[in-house]
Amino acid sequence: MSADIATQRHDLPLLATTETCSGGTYIVTGANVGLGLEAAKHLVSLGASKVVMAVRNLSAGEDAKAEIEKATGIVNVAEVWVLDLASYDSVKAFAKKAMSELDRIDAIIENAAVAIAGSTQPEGHLTPVTVNVLSTLLLAVLMLPKLSESAKRFGIVPHITFVTSRVGFDAKSDWDIIKDDPVRKLDTDGALIMKAYPLSKLLETFTVREFAAMNPVSRTGVVMNLVCPGLCRTTLSRDAPQPFRDMLADQLAKFGRTAEDGSRNLLAGAVKGKESHGCLLDSTEIAEEKVPDWVTSEEGKQSQKLVWDVVAKELESAEPGCLQKLVSV
Repeated sequence: MSADIATQRHDLPLLATTETCSGGTYIVTGANVGLGLEAAKHLVSLGASKVVMAVRNLSAGEDAKAEIEKATGIVNVAEVWVLDLASYDSVKAFAKKAMSELDRIDAIIENAAVAIAGSTQPEGHLTPVTVNVLSTLLLAVLMLPKLSESAKRFGIVPHITFVTSRVGFDAKSDWDIIKDDPVRKLDTDGALIMKAYPLSKLLETFTVREFAAMNPVSRTGVVMNLVCPGLCRTTLSRDAPQPFRDMLADQLAKFGRTAEDGSRNLLAGAVKGKESHGCLLDSTEIAEEKVPDWVTSEEGKQSQKLVWDVVAKELESAEPGCLQKLVSV
């Protein structure tokens, strides 16, 4: 746990407004609970024309939709779509549906994540790696052309906001063990299973920073950024081992943000300006100074490129030609 959790701000500003969100179409992954649910609720209340709640469990999604409609008094805006990030086929089916059925997309908030500690390997990789990194990036790659098209057609600046965690920056000693072949070593080194969540968030950060650098706003018209929501009272750790949950419960009781407060970070990412492209946001502000030197150094940039190459190879295997399509975006 980061040492500065004890000083994290509360009652964060709501940077998303009716002016920025009215009439827009938004996708929020993992929108049935926690941060995603609260972000979706805000978007509905702020006048969005459509909010796609991308969830693994349709029944839970429908319950969350009913909660939003009851809280806001607004119906026929939130929609529940199936998206299982443990399955590349599900990601591809979701993207195909979004490309064909949505007229425009103003932002995708990639919030869904798992912190499970176990040996299950969907798509051949540990669950946090498949869900938090590989499928999350696959969705972004598949959807970027649609967002770029929306930018041109509607004169907007669409966003892809990736929800990460600065807890990954606390994993340097573990990173040093796997950095030459990170995904394979995470998949095969049983001693690292308990470290899979923070390392997956570090991998996500490296990958998104490289992906954003390769796809500048000047060419795509799309802003991509990373958001750390901080320590929040959500169900993310529900599958973690009991000792970890006990420790986390104490931290949450003392310092945790509410899910609603934490969701304001997600919304900030979805409306921040072009200057946030490729950057980390923390407490609704650009916070590149909180990215450690070992990530931004020349050696860190080499690691960033290595991670991207590994992830890109996996994405091309999942959907051949998907990266080549971005060249013309």
